[in-house]
Amino acid sequence: MPEISNFYGIKIFMNYSEHNPPHFHAEYGEYQVIINLNDWDIEGKFPK
Repeated sequence: MPEISNFYGIKIFMNYSEHNPPHFHAEYGEYQVIINLNDWDIEGKFPK
């Protein structure tokens, strides 16, 4: 999956041919979240 951005150890990925709804993935160490672009719903957790 192509990396869009990398800042403060957070990597942002998006794949244009992946399933709907439109979303992007973010990773921070062993943590992962998926963020839905339609309603900004977040699946997963990052540390505080």
